[in-house]
Amino acid sequence: MPRPRKFVESDVVSSASEVFAVHGLAASTFDDLVRATGLGKQSLYNAFGGKRELFLRALSEDREEATRAVSEALGHDGASPLERIRGHMLRLAIEFSSSDRRVSLTTRALVESTGEEDPLSTVTKAGIEQLAGVYAGCLEHARENGDLPEDANVQSLAVYFVAVTRGMELLGRAGVGRGVLTAVALDALRALHDPRTDQADGGRPTLQ
Repeated sequence: MPRPRKFVESDVVSSASEVFAVHGLAASTFDDLVRATGLGKQSLYNAFGGKRELFLRALSEDREEATRAVSEALGHDGASPLERIRGHMLRLAIEFSSSDRRVSLTTRALVESTGEEDPLSTVTKAGIEQLAGVYAGCLEHARENGDLPEDANVQSLAVYFVAVTRGMELLGRAGVGRGVLTAVALDALRALHDPRTDQADGGRPTLQ
């Protein structure tokens, strides 16, 4: 009869996530993971496979958490869809400028992904598509409300906001301050402006 496990997998994955968030996949060692999780190398291998498999497990959980957070931020709260996106972007500028905030595994994976057809790239792409789907839902609602032009490319805009927010996260990690990140967020929101409306406001330039 196999010996029962004496650890909670979710706790081990959470501890490993902290290691991967700090060092990334390539630079994290099994010794780092052993120290963080309190498990021996053989136990980690038996439960999760190698380092890469453990990272993929942690990445999948990070993806679900990130998607849930964005879904909650863009959920129906009485504000218009574009107001919800604006509030979300400004909150991220604050969060990402915090000196003690770790980089998400989704962003780590983007940096380390080779783009080849391997499990890491596949899971990373799935995470981006999942996040983009949340933004697309809110943007589609905005278009239905008449807040976006009828010919607005909702899917492209959704991916654009994923790219901007992941970039903001990396900038914050590099020490870029809240003021700059806020400016980036506000500039990104100009992509949602209808040029016809901007002409009425004096011709303010947009990113469309």
